This record gives sequence, structure tokens and C-alpha cells, in this order.
Amino acid sequence: MAWPLRIIVISAVAAGAVIAVSAVARVSYAPMPDEGDLLNPGRYPLQTAYDILGRRVARDEAERLKATPEGRNDLSAEKGAVAIDDALVKRGRDAFYRETFGNEVFLSDVMGMLDGGVTPYEVARAILLLGGAGTTNLQVRMARDVTVGDRVWKAGELVPTGLDVPRGSAFILGIRTFYDRGRLRMGITCALCHAAFDPASGKVVEGAPNTDLNAGLLMALASNATAYFMHGSADPSAHPGDPSRSVTTEEGGRAPLPDRAAFEAAAKVEVASWPAGSFDSSADRETNPTSIPSSFSAYAEPYSWSGRAGVGPFKGLSALNNNVHAANSDTTQQTQAAKTLFGLDPQVYLGMVLQGAAAPSLHYDPASGKRPTEVLEAADPTPGTPGLNSYAVLPSFPATNYMTDNGLLASVPGEPANYANNAMSAFQNLLRAPDVSADAERVKRGRAVFERVGCAGCHAGPALSNNRVIPVEEIGTQPSRARSTVRMEARLAPSAVFATDTPFPLPPDPKLVPIPMEGDALKQLQLAWAHAGTRGGYKVQNLVGLAWSAPYLHDSGVAVGPDAERQIGVPGTLDAGIAPDPTNSLRALVDRGLRARVVAANAGSQKARTARVTGEGHSYWADAAAGVSGTEQSDLVAYLLSVNALTEPVPVP
Repeated sequence: MAWPLRIIVISAVAAGAVIAVSAVARVSYAPMPDEGDLLNPGRYPLQTAYDILGRRVARDEAERLKATPEGRNDLSAEKGAVAIDDALVKRGRDAFYRETFGNEVFLSDVMGMLDGGVTPYEVARAILLLGGAGTTNLQVRMARDVTVGDRVWKAGELVPTGLDVPRGSAFILGIRTFYDRGRLRMGITCALCHAAFDPASGKVVEGAPNTDLNAGLLMALASNATAYFMHGSADPSAHPGDPSRSVTTEEGGRAPLPDRAAFEAAAKVEVASWPAGSFDSSADRETNPTSIPSSFSAYAEPYSWSGRAGVGPFKGLSALNNNVHAANSDTTQQTQAAKTLFGLDPQVYLGMVLQGAAAPSLHYDPASGKRPTEVLEAADPTPGTPGLNSYAVLPSFPATNYMTDNGLLASVPGEPANYANNAMSAFQNLLRAPDVSADAERVKRGRAVFERVGCAGCHAGPALSNNRVIPVEEIGTQPSRARSTVRMEARLAPSAVFATDTPFPLPPDPKLVPIPMEGDALKQLQLAWAHAGTRGGYKVQNLVGLAWSAPYLHDSGVAVGPDAERQIGVPGTLDAGIAPDPTNSLRALVDRGLRARVVAANAGSQKARTARVTGEGHSYWADAAAGVSGTEQSDLVAYLLSVNALTEPVPVP
């Protein structure tokens, strides 16, 4: 069947099904590629039997432990042990592609992702026009005019979304679409950012970052970008509102909300400044997006650019997975911590988030006489827990601990608390980048240069990382993101998780498992979180899959296109719709002359300055001034691009 006819038939059948159940049902769909549709179907062997709060237990050790009562106790759920088997990995892959933890309510009903310039009709039209070809950058026609700063996106203009549609698919990778009794919603899954369509092969690369995802622009074109204002530098006090639009504060006083239109306009500018392939996951009231990392995560701990996800199951990987869904995809959950984190009264904070909400049930109007929290509670699909997503709530909520920003663990009813996060960790740790075709002799020469110039001093170990956090003063990169969690120290609780067999919803008195931290491990965490008087730092990145993760550095600042003379920095690549070239971008990482041009180009862009993108730091050179010839530099880059898997034969979860 030809593609246009096939999609029309599929659409007609789907429409008929929706009409039949629309009055009572909730249906949803998210695509998950078959193995034959993957460019990297090969996985590491499943050799680790248990994870105990980050300690890997190989299968032979597990068998020895099971032989004694003490050993069986060590492997128990009450000790935080996670049994790793094929069923866990299967659930992890399913969750990676399909699990939203309920974020479709915040994204659709609060942020209004489908009620701004990009509408469901225009998205469906754009997919239909692909004719089944697939794309890394779905071009969607604007449904109406939207002003973002001094730029007006006109109705009919094409938006470069960076959304990936696999070949032959009628759905966007990483988006789960819901039809709920008359309302259409969209939720995001991990695959939106951490899987990518490869147009050269027509296949999907599991674990590769979506390097052109225009998440910030899509938020700016939504109807309520203000719902994400705490992830940017827009200042509500700079946009005073009508005193008649006031809320009753926690202390019983009255406080006005900022002017809705002016504050929304300011919030749009901040999120729109993010480079494609970046996301600002730090709620620190500063715009400081970071490049989306790969999910080639084995032996790459600690996780996140700062290394803040460094404790708990799977050496912090579960903490990273949890942060996406328990903090970044539902800003209403931060209400009770608003005073500590943002210096805002909780009612004022939530009033700002909800005064532009897309759904009438969550839209806050001061004239109603209600408090914002009352509006949230009345419409909350998860009553009895904070925010809109599905959370298992630690007793320490809303305090931070080093496992979770807020004491929340994204969880799915009917399975153990935090199970899906752990399952995704087990799955991600098996991913390896696609095979690379490389000249073996050239790669060998490049490895020799790598060692000679000192790269191996930090980039050592199976994933070419020594798993350390480097103080920001030493690494020299843009410092804003390194200090983004400093306020959380004011309300810090001991780190703990639920016993791994704890059902969700939670029983009345769930078992807690403390996460031990002491000595150097604690100091590294404090550095990663900019606590204990430190100024923060950035972790030594693993180097697996660099061919899929350009641009480089945490701020995406080291970007050079195929034309190294003209396509320089973020303004000359990502902002111009040009994909950074991995070879040229890596050359800029190690060549001080080319890097200087990149830094200058970034500094000349107001958009890059708003997003704090510089490309500075990591001043470790392999260039003529360091005694490295042009040929040797090329060999070094070839070696770096050849690393597609762990470099040592070690057990992998």
C-alpha cells in the first residue's frame, strides 16, 4: 500500500475508534522501534546480577552471596538491592519510549504546548507531508502569529522543531499522544531527547542525543511559557501587575501577580535562547541550558554535566532519570519549596505558573477568590501528592537530598516505587553506540597522541572517564550551571530511597533505605552540588559515542560546521540550522586558535549570551603550540570519533 493511502486508512480507522470511545475512554500511543529499525541493535552482555545502591554485583558473586543468610540479606530489597534480569531490561526499554509518569497534564493543560503556535493539526499535516521518509527535524507550519522577543513567528511559517520521525512512522519519536474524553494531550518520554533518527541509514540510534531538538523554541511558542520561568532569568519583579490581581499568601497577606502578558513575553525570550539540542533542567532562576547527553551510560558515573546524580541505584543513573520526571516535567511540584528555592511565597509562585494555564480547570484567576493551591488540588489527577505527575513521596519532601531534588520519586501505579527509573537505568547501561568504520592504524596513532598530551590523565577507565568532578575553577567552563543547586543546601535531608519491593501507591509505613555517604564520595557530591562552601564543578565526561554528540562542552559552545571557515560557534551552526560537524568541532575542542574563533562568535550573539553559551574552558590543547602537528591532531580526532563502546572488558549491568 502506498504511504499516503496507508496513512489515510490508518487515520480513518483511528478516528473511528476515537469517536467510538470518546465519551468514556482514555487512549494513548507512543512509537517504539523494532530491533530491525535500529542502527545499534547490539547490546553489552547482561553480566551484572544486582545493583545495591550503586554497587555492582556480578553473577558469580551473587551466587556466592545467596549461599549464606548474610549474603541473602545483602541482596534483599530492604538493603536497596535491585535484581537485574531480562524482565527489568524489557520494562526499562518500554519505559524509555513510552513512560510519561503523567507529564502530559502539565505540558498540555498548564504549559499549553498544543495551544500556541504549534497545533496538533499542523503537526499531523507535517508528518503526512513526509510521505513516510522520516526526518530529524520535522518542519511544522505555524497556526497563528506568536511574538518571541523581536521575532514574530508568522502563521504559515515553518518551525524547525528538531522532532524526529522514524522512516515509515506516523508518530514522533519520544512523544506519547493521549486522547482523554474529548481532550488531546501530549507527554514526553526519555526517547524524545535520548534517541535519534539517522537519515543516512534510515534507522534509529538508541541512546544518541537528539542534537537538533528545539525544545526551548517549542516552549516559547506554547501559550504559557511562564510555567517554566524558574528555569530562566526572567524576573517577575520587573513586570509589576495590577494590584487587583493579587493572591492570598501563605501568611494571609495579599501579593500581586506579575503582569501576565509582560512576564510571558520575558519568559519566552529566555527559553527561546536555548541552542537546539539543549535543555535547561536546573530550576535556579538563571538561563543556563546544557547539551543533551547521550544515554551510552555504562561506567559513565556520576551523571549530569555537574555530576550531581552520583548516589543511589545504578551509581546515580536512576537519580538522573528521576530528575527528568520528578522535577523537570512538572513545575507545580516545586510549590512547597518555592520560598527556599526562589524566594517566592508558594501561593504567589503557583499563581504565576497557573495564571496562563491552557486548560480552564487549571487556569488561575485571582477574581475567583480561591488560592492557587485550591485550583491545583481540584484538578489534580494524582490527589494526595504534590504536583500533577505520579510520585512516591519520601517523608523528607519537599527537602532536597542527594538522590532527589525534592523528595519525590516518579513511579507507576501497580509496580514498585521507583521501579521504572531503575529499569531504564538497567536498559541504558546496555546501550552502545553504532559501529564505526575507521582506519585501525590511524586510530592507533591517535590513541598515542591522546596519551602523550595527557588526555588519559582524566579520560581513563572503561568509558574513558575517571568518574570525578573537577572544580569549576580548574575546568574553566561557564560557571553558572555549576552553582545551580547551591540554594538546595538550605533545606537538605539525609539521602534515602524506598525498599525496592515497596508497592506504589505507597503503604501507610513504607520501609526506607538510607544511602550511605562519607569521605571522598561525600566531598565529590558536595562539589557537584556547589555545597559545603564550594563553587561547584563539572564531571569528567565519558567519551563513548562522541561521533553522535556534537557540539561539545556542557553549554554546547564548541560547535563548528562542515565549513570550518564560516560555520563557527553556535550562531554559525545550530542557530543557522546547520548541524555541527563532529570532526571540526572536536578539532576546535583541542585547538586553541580555532577555539578562539568559536568563543568570539558565541560572544557576538545576543541569543548565546542570554543562554550563557560561551564555549570557554577545558583548556587542554593538542595543537602546534603543544607540539602536536596537524596530522597528529587529525589522528587524535579520528581516535576520539572511533570510540563506540567500552574500552575494557568489564562486567556491565
